[in-house]
Amino acid sequence: MKKLFRKKPIKDLLHKSDNLQLPKTLGAFDLILLGVGAIVGTGIFILPGTVSALHAGPGIIFSFVIAAIVCALAALCYSEFSSTVPVTGSAYSYSYIVFGEIIAWLVGWSLLLEYGLATAAVATGWSGYFTSLLEGFNIHIPLALTGAFSPEEGTYINLPAICIIFVIGILLTLGMKESARFNALLVAIKVGVILLFIGVGVFYVKPENWTPFLPFGMSGVFTGAALVFFAYLGFDAVSSAAEEVKNPQRNMPIGIIGSLFICTLLYVVVSLVLTGIVPYTNLNVTDPVSFAMQVINQEWAAGIISLGAVIGMMTVILVMMYGGTRLLMAFARDGLMPKIFAQLSPKRKTPVKNTWIFTIVISFFAGFIPLETLAELVNMGTLIAFIFVSAGILNLRKNKNLPPNGFKVPFYPVLPIVSLILCIFLITQLSMQTWAACGIWFIIGLIIYLLYGKRKSTLNR
Repeated sequence: MKKLFRKKPIKDLLHKSDNLQLPKTLGAFDLILLGVGAIVGTGIFILPGTVSALHAGPGIIFSFVIAAIVCALAALCYSEFSSTVPVTGSAYSYSYIVFGEIIAWLVGWSLLLEYGLATAAVATGWSGYFTSLLEGFNIHIPLALTGAFSPEEGTYINLPAICIIFVIGILLTLGMKESARFNALLVAIKVGVILLFIGVGVFYVKPENWTPFLPFGMSGVFTGAALVFFAYLGFDAVSSAAEEVKNPQRNMPIGIIGSLFICTLLYVVVSLVLTGIVPYTNLNVTDPVSFAMQVINQEWAAGIISLGAVIGMMTVILVMMYGGTRLLMAFARDGLMPKIFAQLSPKRKTPVKNTWIFTIVISFFAGFIPLETLAELVNMGTLIAFIFVSAGILNLRKNKNLPPNGFKVPFYPVLPIVSLILCIFLITQLSMQTWAACGIWFIIGLIIYLLYGKRKSTLNR
């Protein structure tokens, strides 16, 4: 039992040999762009329409705000951890310090679920938008190559989804500096497209479409909050970059909290304009933002927005894959996974072998597993990580060996406790099928840990 709950000394995390140390290349602005790149994607191009039509009406803006508050509290806790202990591995590394090895492994295992399945799910959604975009140019991909394995529907493999994951995998092997530049370019295009929708659509808003504002009552708003929570997934991946950040004590809080604030503002304004242009009852479509432009006969804008959706999802795939590869690297450094996952390329100083293994495995899920199956467990993995990060702050403050100049969560211990309670509340709203599938995932993780990680852990030495 002592081995299961042994804790990682902070000095072991902060001091590593040069051949395992990632170069520091990122500033605060890079982190904000990483966060916006990870968060703004599927959430802003799909969820405002479907959730307002079925659950919240124009009151979806309150759903986004409620979900943002839960994420903001967790973001404050992430900021304190990432600025105090600037290492790769995100919530996994933080849990290793305060809770011990077995808890850290389970938190990391749940994060791996989030990063891996979110990557595959977004790649699958990207494939649909990309196929539609090509059809607009009269280019048609055979049906058999555009969907998950489903012979009765005539689909066998989602080739575009596999291809985009491999393209992003190649980019990540080139280095984080190059990846950050590419991400910055795509984020600029994506935000420009969103501002285009707002700038065009605001002149066609009809205030009567906002009546009634809460057609499903507050219960619909809370249901909507649980659903749009998915739209904020990704900001926690920013903390995975802590080891590669210049001046993490200052830049990590700015990157995490700044990206969350910008995305919340974009979500609320887009939702207001969208429900003001089109009655919420008509928004249960797969491309509500483009649909709204078509309703007001602005087809040129609809085409640009479809292109923006394709670009926007690419940045989500990039940051989620980045978080997954850095998590695997942290596992391997600690001996819980084979050393191949921690090896850095002498030339690029990136975990090239790790990245290719992750790319191949995730491309399989994206190519053959249906989108709805992939998305089921993503929220569960994220909320588990949020719970342990929120609770971990209470233990972290007791450690007297920490640098004194890191970011501190305000109103301690009230805010970490409130964050913990809200995350537990949201996780209870998930379906029993999700709980059962998550249980199977954790059983697999425990078997791997007991057969390999527990014996190979660097703490054994």
